[in-house]
Amino acid sequence: MSRPQDEAIFLALQALGTLAQVDRAWMFEYDARALRFRNTHEWCRSGITSHVSDLQDAPVTMIAWLHRALNQRRAVMIHDVARMPRAARSVQAEMLRQQDRSVLSVPVFHEGRLRACIGFDATRAPVRWQPAQALGLFLCADLIAQARYGGTETERSRARAQLYEPLLYLRLGHGTRGLAPADILGVRSARDYSLIWLAGGGSVKDMRPLSAWAELLPQESFMRIHRTALVNLGHVKALERGASMPWTVQLRGLGQPWSVSRPYRQALRARLGV
Repeated sequence: MSRPQDEAIFLALQALGTLAQVDRAWMFEYDARALRFRNTHEWCRSGITSHVSDLQDAPVTMIAWLHRALNQRRAVMIHDVARMPRAARSVQAEMLRQQDRSVLSVPVFHEGRLRACIGFDATRAPVRWQPAQALGLFLCADLIAQARYGGTETERSRARAQLYEPLLYLRLGHGTRGLAPADILGVRSARDYSLIWLAGGGSVKDMRPLSAWAELLPQESFMRIHRTALVNLGHVKALERGASMPWTVQLRGLGQPWSVSRPYRQALRARLGV
């Protein structure tokens, strides 16, 4: 996986879900003690409801029946959600809420520890899962484990520290991508929608206006510098200012500076400590 990690996971789920002709492909991650979990990545077929923003910091007891099987490194093939055993009642209720008719799940292990789960949902019609579909998910799980949890101990520690950083969700085509605020350089207004500039390079379009992003982004790290722009102060590389010249900020990784309008200049100086 050579692309930025989250994008690579999303694209892998999209490719597998499309190939398997399912309605959703998704991933959830456990916390460090495997006591809670949260949805992190999801691809949906056109017209299928997204649920990636549900189940954030949910207790593992909710999925205890599924968790026991995953902890044994088993694929869980649920051909008919309506006929799940009584012991699976709580996770069955959640699947029915999401209109799932069949679900396939496999664990993501790294260094002997259960870290996450990936899977498929069928909502339009029930599916009788085949071993080849489970094998494809297991192969994808191995790639995700290497990309997300591999590397040096320092990198793993950093990944663990960031594991439960709150995510903001962007709809990309037929899927949804979770994005940590720290990965956003800035947001600029583009008429009725916004352009989100990413630390990994490039930008993505979001249909929400800038005013909505001003409410979503944490105020301790973001501020408005123009009526059309918000910036992440942690990514400000330089502030250019002078009595007879326009004020601009240079964001790390971007070539073009962003203008700072007069009403926001003193607040920006105070926030940057200059």
